[in-house]
Amino acid sequence: MRILHTSDWHLGRSFHREGMLGPQARFVDHLLEVVESERVDLVVVAGDVYDRALPPVDAVRLADETLVRLARSRATVVLSSGNHDSAQRLGFSARLIDAAGVHLRTDLAGVGTPVVVHDDAGPVAVHAIPYLDPHAVADPWGLDQRSHQAALTEAMHRIRTDLGARTGTRSVVLAHAFVAGAQPSDSERDISVGGVARVPTSVFDGIDYVALGHLHGAHVLDDHIRYSGSPLAYSFSEASHRKGSWLVDLAADATVHAEFVEAPVPRPLARLRGTLEELLADPAHAIHEDAWVEATLTDESRPLDAMDRLRRRFPHTLMLAFATSRAAVGAPGASLASGRTDRDIAREFLRELRGIEPDPAELAELYRAVDACCADPDADTLVGAASGEGGT
Repeated sequence: MRILHTSDWHLGRSFHREGMLGPQARFVDHLLEVVESERVDLVVVAGDVYDRALPPVDAVRLADETLVRLARSRATVVLSSGNHDSAQRLGFSARLIDAAGVHLRTDLAGVGTPVVVHDDAGPVAVHAIPYLDPHAVADPWGLDQRSHQAALTEAMHRIRTDLGARTGTRSVVLAHAFVAGAQPSDSERDISVGGVARVPTSVFDGIDYVALGHLHGAHVLDDHIRYSGSPLAYSFSEASHRKGSWLVDLAADATVHAEFVEAPVPRPLARLRGTLEELLADPAHAIHEDAWVEATLTDESRPLDAMDRLRRRFPHTLMLAFATSRAAVGAPGASLASGRTDRDIAREFLRELRGIEPDPAELAELYRAVDACCADPDADTLVGAASGEGGT
């Protein structure tokens, strides 16, 4: 059986305020092309179809179009909910949609009841585990502990009970969880409970193929336990990721062969670091001029109009950060101290922020602003050296 394993679409999500609905739609086109060109029998989507429980209308429209196209394809589809999804909303009309060959599994009551598909070698039981919030499942399932491991262990107990009643049946499990051995990125929502979110791979012992979702990087934890990762990058921490899906062949003897199918990249990511002049002048950075850029400037003094200047060379700069050896403003050892006048504090703040002393004209404007906000009749007078005149 040929399986296409994908997850974490996050329909409706943006990338640092850049709309991603267009790239997400192009990924759907790519997905359908792979289904047809690679003669895929089964598509499994391991959670986080949407980016939030109340997705925007355009994201719902894209999801609807995607499911309709998948229903018309050659493949059976099994899709589970993730921690970003609303299980109730995603699972609406699931029983009706089942008839179209698209199986939405979002309900706890369905854990342990598989979708059974067949190929020439016989049946394959596909068990989809929706995201299990330990607090939400502890009482209904009578768990002694409120943890991810306890919840998944109980889910797998139900699945093994079902598989134990079947003979000659291969097994596939979908799960949306943080499994030990994989590394997170900055774009996943924390699902830790009591500080413990990871579960061991041993939870899935005995399953022929485990299709994981939640982490946005592709990982191989074991030949038969894999994360597909998100099909698009959703943070600069994913700049080095390969994005795509796993194309998995599940043989008659339950052995697994998998290859990674890369997804289209809407725009490359670049993380640049150096002084502003270095970034603007270095010819080695020419390859990043069309990328989405995160720039970290190491100038001792913050350059004026840094973002505008960067965007003249890198028009798609989205993030700008500063990293210098100077102490942060207000940090221990900084020169802002009690007993200073309002003017002194404002002047020291500007000097600490920029790394240089304000010039006389800047001081004059700064002092006027400070005095305008001060109700104290004994406010400092303007320093003649700064303004050239007296006053309050």
